[in-house]
Amino acid sequence: MTERIFNMPFAKVYPLYLNKAEKKGRTKAEVDQIITWLTGFSHEQLLEELQKKTDFATFFANAPQINPAAHLIKGVVCGVRVEDIEDPLMQKIRYLDKLIDELAKGKAMAKILRSS
Repeated sequence: MTERIFNMPFAKVYPLYLNKAEKKGRTKAEVDQIITWLTGFSHEQLLEELQKKTDFATFFANAPQINPAAHLIKGVVCGVRVEDIEDPLMQKIRYLDKLIDELAKGKAMAKILRSS
């Protein structure tokens, strides 16, 4: 069974990420920084993916490199522990959801980006 989100355009969910962050006083630049940190896309590449209306499956398939520290992202999103998700694509999507949640909750960028 293919998850519906896999075929959803990333550009359709991106404004929801922005809205969630901006409602809590965070910025578009911070949202973009999180996405580029996780995926390895440059800012320009991210904008291209948004313009192409790439679906989530293709977005993550095109990602230059998932950040090696992504495995440090732990916690619950939508009632599911992100570290326990078996489907690699769903796990990457939930990693991103978790990072945006942390941003909206006021966590410092260094902690969100798993900097030591």
